[in-house]
Amino acid sequence: MSTNEPSNGTASPYFPGVFRKDFIASIVVFLVALPLCIGIAVAVGVNPARALITGIIGGLVVGIFSGSPLQVSGPAAGLFVIVADIIAQQKAKFLGFYSGPETGAETASVTYALAALGFAVLLAGVIQIIAGRLMIGRWFQAVSPAVINGMLAGIGVLIMVSQFHVMLDHEALWHGHKAHGGLEYMATIPEAIWKCFTPEEAGHVHHLAAAIGIVTIATMLFWQSLAPKKLQLIPAALLGIMMATIIALVWNFPLKQLSVPQNLLDEVSFLNATPEWMAIVTDSSLYVSALVIALIGSAETLLCATALDKMKQGHKTNHDKELTAQGIGNVLCGLVGALPMTGVIVRSSANVNAGGQTRGATILHGGWLLLFIVLLPSVLTMVPKAALGALLVYTGFKLLNIKQIKELYKTSWSEFAIYATTIVLIVSFDLLVGVVAGIVLSAIKLLVTFTRFEADLIVNQEEKTARLSLNGAATFLRLPILTARLEEIPEDADLHIDLTNLSYVDHACFETLIDWAKQHEKSGGRLSIDWSQLHGKFQKEVDIRAGEPLPAPHSRGGGSEGKSLPVKTRAVAS
Repeated sequence: MSTNEPSNGTASPYFPGVFRKDFIASIVVFLVALPLCIGIAVAVGVNPARALITGIIGGLVVGIFSGSPLQVSGPAAGLFVIVADIIAQQKAKFLGFYSGPETGAETASVTYALAALGFAVLLAGVIQIIAGRLMIGRWFQAVSPAVINGMLAGIGVLIMVSQFHVMLDHEALWHGHKAHGGLEYMATIPEAIWKCFTPEEAGHVHHLAAAIGIVTIATMLFWQSLAPKKLQLIPAALLGIMMATIIALVWNFPLKQLSVPQNLLDEVSFLNATPEWMAIVTDSSLYVSALVIALIGSAETLLCATALDKMKQGHKTNHDKELTAQGIGNVLCGLVGALPMTGVIVRSSANVNAGGQTRGATILHGGWLLLFIVLLPSVLTMVPKAALGALLVYTGFKLLNIKQIKELYKTSWSEFAIYATTIVLIVSFDLLVGVVAGIVLSAIKLLVTFTRFEADLIVNQEEKTARLSLNGAATFLRLPILTARLEEIPEDADLHIDLTNLSYVDHACFETLIDWAKQHEKSGGRLSIDWSQLHGKFQKEVDIRAGEPLPAPHSRGGGSEGKSLPVKTRAVAS
């Protein structure tokens, strides 16, 4: 067997050398993916099997069709907020029109919500497939990094404040109802902390859950900073969960634990599993949710793929193919009622660092997930939810990326403002509001940047010289500024025009400068300007017409300034 995807880009035998590296890498990725899949399922409020099914599809199916061979797909923290909102909203809608017995209302609402989620995920997959086939994958890279990073940071904050309660085995209630949204989760954190210090009075075990959470995070931090180099391939997250589980079992802590079906197929559900499926199909909000899942998931996937291209020499992503593969995966996830997927940087970077060479590592990791859930599902029931909550609190903090915030603050005030606004609106309202606001602010910034223009004129009356510095973009919107400065120049002045900080000049301003140059020479003045540089800013091709020379400019520093170019030009789109 051979492969065309080794890291050096040349054909080589797959067995045994490349397969051995992929095999080892697949085990590492499996060990990284396992606790993360389970943790995300707990955060969303669904059975862990649904997240594991997503990981299995991400490995066994998306791994085959992927346009980014070393990228690992699965349930991601970036979609946690969207999925949790869909489930909560659909449960509320169902209970609003449900007329059956009260005893079965909760179970029926969950079934309905999961069917609705599956429909939204399926639609998102279809959107991604269409986008991939239309070859618009690279357009996702046009989104401002400040918006993308702000989106991830906002999601990180939401994960931290919501999973903090899970880490303490605390149910966050707001005015008698389950808390929803970043602000409500934040407002209930003091109550959760207070209960940790009053266990005897309230009869709670929140202090024990907090201890397990601290052990989980401390183990991960210790391992990442102090682990011997030869053992660094062992995932810190897995060690943290294992350590917390062992302590909880040895001391017999009465904490909340996972509930996992003995049969994986028990968690597979289809749209027709609920008799109200027509209400789902006609629910317009699900179409909006599908679009949001497709946009956010695609952006996160393609950003992850771009990062991998930088990490692994010879790794080259086909963005449109990758987008199509993600769509196929999400269609399948929607059909079986699993969580939506994206390319995940934590698992993908683990794959690269562990020596993964081809898509074989990704596919194998999906196989390990399948074997685990089929053969060892009872092992998961030993894991305390507090440990998984702690894992996600840590994950959310990493998404927040404090170092990145400091660098952005020092680099660009405008980008930092977009970043901060995106975070605040995501936490205060919802993900869609924050992302749309960030994109709008980025567009406004681009418009302001593109229309910013200054023409600074300095005139020396005694020496009859003048210097005109053009800064920014000279477009027809700023033509009055340019003409006003040109009118201030004495007719017999020796003018030098500095184009160093000019980013662009459009046809109107270009022609104005040429016409003014002719008139200035006729009036006895002289002009020093690099016409070749100006022409480059114009970004057009010039058709030289014989017999129409420019006024010969007087060179101040040699180069192209002493050359004559035609006054009349014919612009041809470059």
